[in-house]
Amino acid sequence: MDYNAAFQISASGMRVEKLRLDVTAANIANMHNAAPSAAQLYRPMQVLAQQAPMGFGQQFGALYAAGQGGVQVASVEPQAVQPRMVYEPGHPYADTKGFVAYPGVNHTAEMVNLNTALRAYEANVAAMNAAKTMAARTLEIGGQ
Repeated sequence: MDYNAAFQISASGMRVEKLRLDVTAANIANMHNAAPSAAQLYRPMQVLAQQAPMGFGQQFGALYAAGQGGVQVASVEPQAVQPRMVYEPGHPYADTKGFVAYPGVNHTAEMVNLNTALRAYEANVAAMNAAKTMAARTLEIGGQ
């Protein structure tokens, strides 16, 4: 077993989940930021991940053994959500009807995304620790 590949797969997952946590934190932080126009309004972002492409050597080796892989960020894109309209007639950015546009961040969905990313990050750490323990035990067995 190639332990380096196991470490790289877990590390790639940890990188993606760290970015997902950062983007979620930015969405929550900008949740109450109004802007003078809808074009200047913060748009909630989302991370899109995909399987990491394999190189030629990995593809050739995949014919004979289990394929290596991992995950990578495909893109970080703004979500297509409508702004949240709040009635605040005294606000400087209020329209003629007294409504202020705030980013359409769904706080509940962002908290679920935060917890999911945290658990996925923890799972990648556990997988890396398991591979490290197996590698150490293999060296102990081989040294006897």
